[in-house]
Amino acid sequence: MSSTLINGLFVFILAAFIGFEVIRRVSPLLHTPLMSLTNALDAIAVVGAIVLVGRHESRLSYLLGMLAVIAATSNIVGGFLITDRMLKMFKTSRPTQP
Repeated sequence: MSSTLINGLFVFILAAFIGFEVIRRVSPLLHTPLMSLTNALDAIAVVGAIVLVGRHESRLSYLLGMLAVIAATSNIVGGFLITDRMLKMFKTSRPTQP
Protein backbone atom coordinates (compact mmCIF):
# COMPACT_ATOMS: atom_id res chain seq x y z
CA MET A 1 0.00 0.00 0.00
CA SER A 2 1.29 3.43 -0.87
CA SER A 3 1.94 6.09 1.73
CA THR A 4 -0.63 8.38 0.08
CA LEU A 5 -3.37 5.81 0.66
CA ILE A 6 -2.28 5.26 4.26
CA ASN A 7 -2.25 9.03 4.89
CA GLY A 8 -5.68 9.40 3.28
CA LEU A 9 -7.14 6.60 5.40
CA PHE A 10 -5.62 8.12 8.53
CA VAL A 11 -7.17 11.52 7.80
CA PHE A 12 -10.53 9.92 7.00
CA ILE A 13 -10.63 7.91 10.23
CA LEU A 14 -9.50 10.89 12.29
CA ALA A 15 -12.12 13.17 10.69
CA ALA A 16 -14.85 10.58 11.22
CA PHE A 17 -13.94 10.19 14.90
CA ILE A 18 -13.77 13.94 15.54
CA GLY A 19 -17.02 14.54 13.65
CA PHE A 20 -18.80 11.86 15.63
CA GLU A 21 -17.59 13.25 18.95
CA VAL A 22 -18.53 16.83 18.05
CA ILE A 23 -22.05 15.95 16.85
CA ARG A 24 -22.69 13.61 19.77
CA ARG A 25 -22.22 16.45 22.25
CA VAL A 26 -24.65 18.88 20.57
CA SER A 27 -27.61 20.08 22.61
CA PRO A 28 -31.02 18.94 21.27
CA LEU A 29 -31.97 22.63 20.82
CA LEU A 30 -29.28 23.02 18.20
CA HIS A 31 -30.16 20.05 16.01
CA THR A 32 -32.08 22.10 13.41
CA PRO A 33 -29.23 24.61 12.86
CA LEU A 34 -26.80 21.69 12.82
CA MET A 35 -28.84 19.99 10.08
CA SER A 36 -28.68 23.19 8.03
CA LEU A 37 -24.92 23.33 8.48
CA THR A 38 -24.63 19.68 7.50
CA ASN A 39 -26.58 20.40 4.33
CA ALA A 40 -24.12 23.17 3.47
CA LEU A 41 -21.17 20.83 4.03
CA ASP A 42 -22.81 18.19 1.84
CA ALA A 43 -23.14 20.77 -0.91
CA ILE A 44 -19.35 21.13 -0.80
CA ALA A 45 -19.06 17.34 -1.06
CA VAL A 46 -21.31 17.38 -4.14
CA VAL A 47 -19.10 19.97 -5.81
CA GLY A 48 -15.99 17.91 -5.05
CA ALA A 49 -17.63 14.76 -6.36
CA ILE A 50 -18.69 16.53 -9.57
CA VAL A 51 -15.10 17.68 -10.07
CA LEU A 52 -13.91 14.09 -9.56
CA VAL A 53 -16.44 12.77 -12.07
CA GLY A 54 -15.54 15.51 -14.57
CA ARG A 55 -11.84 14.59 -14.54
CA HIS A 56 -12.67 11.02 -15.59
CA GLU A 57 -9.14 9.79 -14.78
CA SER A 58 -10.18 6.15 -14.49
CA ARG A 59 -13.33 4.10 -14.54
CA LEU A 60 -13.09 3.49 -10.77
CA SER A 61 -12.76 7.20 -9.98
CA TYR A 62 -15.74 7.91 -12.25
CA LEU A 63 -17.89 5.28 -10.53
CA LEU A 64 -16.87 6.39 -7.04
CA GLY A 65 -17.52 10.02 -8.01
CA MET A 66 -20.99 9.18 -9.28
CA LEU A 67 -21.69 7.25 -6.08
CA ALA A 68 -20.50 10.26 -4.05
CA VAL A 69 -22.75 12.63 -6.03
CA ILE A 70 -25.78 10.39 -5.48
CA ALA A 71 -25.07 9.84 -1.78
CA ALA A 72 -24.39 13.49 -0.97
CA THR A 73 -27.40 14.69 -2.97
CA SER A 74 -29.73 12.25 -1.21
CA ASN A 75 -28.26 13.36 2.12
CA ILE A 76 -28.97 17.02 1.26
CA VAL A 77 -32.55 16.31 0.23
CA GLY A 78 -33.17 14.17 3.31
CA GLY A 79 -31.67 16.82 5.56
CA PHE A 80 -33.94 19.52 4.17
CA LEU A 81 -36.99 17.26 4.50
CA ILE A 82 -36.16 16.48 8.12
CA THR A 83 -35.45 20.14 8.91
CA ASP A 84 -38.75 21.18 7.34
CA ARG A 85 -40.61 18.54 9.33
CA MET A 86 -38.96 19.65 12.57
CA LEU A 87 -39.82 23.30 11.92
CA LYS A 88 -43.46 22.41 11.22
CA MET A 89 -43.69 20.99 14.74
CA PHE A 90 -43.17 24.49 16.15
CA LYS A 91 -46.04 26.09 14.21
CA THR A 92 -49.28 26.66 16.06
CA SER A 93 -52.47 25.10 14.79
CA ARG A 94 -54.61 27.96 16.12
CA PRO A 95 -55.85 30.53 13.60
CA THR A 96 -54.42 33.98 14.20
CA GLN A 97 -56.82 36.83 14.91
CA PRO A 98 -56.64 39.90 12.64
